[in-house]
Amino acid sequence: MAALRRLTQARRSPSERTALAGEAAADAAEQALRAAGPLPPAAEEEAAGPVDHPQAAAFFDCDNTILQGAAVFYLGVGLYRRKFFNRRDVAKFAWQQAWFRLAGAEDPAHIADAQSTALSLVTGKRTADLEAICEEIFEEIVAAKVWPGTRALVQMHLDAGQRVWLVTAAPVEVARIIARRLGMTGALGTVAEEVDGAYTGRLVGEMLHGPAKAAAVRALARREQLDLDHCAAYSDSANDIPMLSLVGHPFVVNPDGRLRKHARAHGWRVQDFRTGRKAARIGVPAAIAVGAVAGAAVAGMALRRRRR
Repeated sequence: MAALRRLTQARRSPSERTALAGEAAADAAEQALRAAGPLPPAAEEEAAGPVDHPQAAAFFDCDNTILQGAAVFYLGVGLYRRKFFNRRDVAKFAWQQAWFRLAGAEDPAHIADAQSTALSLVTGKRTADLEAICEEIFEEIVAAKVWPGTRALVQMHLDAGQRVWLVTAAPVEVARIIARRLGMTGALGTVAEEVDGAYTGRLVGEMLHGPAKAAAVRALARREQLDLDHCAAYSDSANDIPMLSLVGHPFVVNPDGRLRKHARAHGWRVQDFRTGRKAARIGVPAAIAVGAVAGAAVAGMALRRRRR
C-alpha cells in the first residue's frame, strides 16, 4: 500500500501536487479548529461585535512579513545553541544561502537535496516531538523577531471580528505555534505525511510555497464560506503574488524588488517596516529552499542526537 501511495504521488502533475498541498493545509487547519473547541465566552462576545463584512478574513505570510527573517532559521539557531547539530550541518545550509544570494534564485539541486535530507531525518519521528521543541524555542528567540507594525495589523483584523490566518511554507506544526502565540485563528502550512502520529518521510503534495499557498487559501475559503473579494492578504515576496491576487485587498509588506515593482504596477498598497530599503533578509533560503521541511529536519537531528 505504501509503495502504491508513493507511485501515485510520483505520477501526479505539478498542478495536482499544488492542489493536494493546498487541500491538505486546509484540512489540517480545520482539524486544528475542531480540536480547539468553541471560543471561550469572552472571545465569542468580542467576535460578535461590528465586522466590516461577515465573510471577510485576513491571510498573512510569515517570513519577513510577520517575522524579521525566517521562522525556520530561528528554530535552527535555537537548536544549534542546544548543541543538537554540528557546524558541518550549519555550513551546508550556509552554502545554500550564499548560492541564493549570489545567483539570485533557488538552485533546484539544493532544494531537492535539502528536502530529501530533511524528510529522511524525520521519518518515523513523532509529530508531537517537533511541536514540543518548537514551543521551547519560540519565546527564547522568535517572539522578539515579530515586526511590531505587522503585529498591529494582525490585531486590527482581530479587533474587527475577522478570522486571521498565517500562511507559510514552514511545517504546519511550526506555523500553528506562531499563529497561536499571535492570537490568530489558525495556520496554513506544509503538511508532512504521517501515520499513527509519526512522519513517513513524504510530503502531502508539495511545499506550501507560491501557487500552493493560493490553493490553500482558496480551499480554506471554500470550507469556511469566505468571500475572497472582501478578504485581505499580506506578503513580502513576489512568490506570493498568486495568493495576493486572489483577494480583494492585497497588501505588500517589506517587499522584495519584484513584488515592489508589481505592486506599483497594480496599485497595491505598500508598507515597509524596515529601517532601510535594503534591510537584510535573514534566512530567506531557509524559508524557501528548505522552508517546508527544514524545521522538521533540525528537529529530527535534535531527536536523533538526544537519544544517542
